[in-house]
Amino acid sequence: MSILAEIIAHKQTEIAALDARAVRHAAEASPAPRDFLAALSPLPAGEGLGVRARLIAELKRASPSKGILAAHLDLFQVADLYAQNGAAALSVLTDEKFFLGKLETLSKLRFVHKLGLPLLRKDFLIDEVQLYESRANGADAVLLIAAALTDDRHFAELHALALELGLTPLVEVHNEAEAERALKLKDVRLIGINNRNLATFDVSLETTERIRPMIPDTITVVSESGIFAASDVERLSKANVDAILVGEALVTSGDIPAKVREFVGAGLVPALGDHEGRPYEKS
Repeated sequence: MSILAEIIAHKQTEIAALDARAVRHAAEASPAPRDFLAALSPLPAGEGLGVRARLIAELKRASPSKGILAAHLDLFQVADLYAQNGAAALSVLTDEKFFLGKLETLSKLRFVHKLGLPLLRKDFLIDEVQLYESRANGADAVLLIAAALTDDRHFAELHALALELGLTPLVEVHNEAEAERALKLKDVRLIGINNRNLATFDVSLETTERIRPMIPDTITVVSESGIFAASDVERLSKANVDAILVGEALVTSGDIPAKVREFVGAGLVPALGDHEGRPYEKS
């Protein structure tokens, strides 16, 4: 069994345990999502960061391909550092078994911590109840992975429901065939190109360079995985990418604020500690 198949099987178990009616009612009572897509728009000339692709900074403790990355990361402190140093949006891993994430983190960031940046729920979403769950827990955007949604009709239905709920669907593709499927979705506006090969786990930015020309300029494009330095951002910017999603390089950095600034534009955002002025430390 592939790791993706194993994850999907576990998700089906999680979904079966949800009270769909209660989740839907919670979603209906939740505040409207914020405009995630607008956060990825280029900044006007003179406002600092428009020369590079916008940064979606990820809160990530582990992954199946790399194992434990930062098990004791203070996610709320790091979220502040991301915001203070120029990230346009945040990606929050909510899968517990494989990524050590928690849905509670997403909810607290939105409703308790009141982080100003829009939030992407990054998980393996394969059922409509998970979209209602995402809305109820404060997500502004959700990840829809083409490789996990092999039935085109179901894929289209989940994409349409996300839009109906006010969520921005980030449709993730890994190859040309998946990109073609994504482009058939009605009103698709945001596509992520994941540079990781799901079969081998190899990562290459050439994946983005190869697939990007297939996607019309009217659709916002995010490059994901394998982005570790400013030179990678420059390379992807030349490929006409609108945004980058970075997790590992940030959470494993010894100086997270400096690493964020490296991605958004070195020297353009002042160095800051946490909200009380302390430098970042792992707890």
